[in-house]
Amino acid sequence: MELNEPDVSYNNYTYADYLTWSMDKMVELIKGRVYKMSPAPKKNHQSVSWRLSGVLYNYLNNKTCKAFTAPFDVRLPTKSTHNADITTVVQPDISVICDLTKLDEAGCIGAPDLIVEILSKGNNKKELQNKYEVYEECGVKEYWIINPEEQNLIVYTLINGNYKPSKLFTTGDEITTNILPGLIINLEDIFSDLN
Repeated sequence: MELNEPDVSYNNYTYADYLTWSMDKMVELIKGRVYKMSPAPKKNHQSVSWRLSGVLYNYLNNKTCKAFTAPFDVRLPTKSTHNADITTVVQPDISVICDLTKLDEAGCIGAPDLIVEILSKGNNKKELQNKYEVYEECGVKEYWIINPEEQNLIVYTLINGNYKPSKLFTTGDEITTNILPGLIINLEDIFSDLN
């Protein structure tokens, strides 16, 4: 049976189901359950995404790792890579993948090395709880959560299978990452002109 739109109360969907849906709104699939994405992101969200993407673009030019912005399917398999076995498909704001064998025409299959999520009204629980859990379980090495309204960032680093949080970074702080040696991001540049 083909589905035009998923039943959000059902919690056993797979990527194979996801591919059959035709909807006006974007959704994510987390552990078999459908989550509708927030309406179009607000100006501050997009400004942060644009500025950070620009920094990453400049850094990654002529390097092996690649960065992608949403919409971009990241499939996080736990059993196998067959579409009918994948129950988590997310659309991170920014994904950095250094193992290019994880990339295919549909997006990324497997854990990106670095995922950045930029909070928007209405998606905080999904980002702070549901995605945190699947990113940790699937082996995303670093998970950054940026709050444009509060102008801060926290980095979760995977250590022995569990996330360890950084201090709370804010305007004026500089961010570095072991994933991308030599990259320095000044949050003053990322958060400038936000209101």
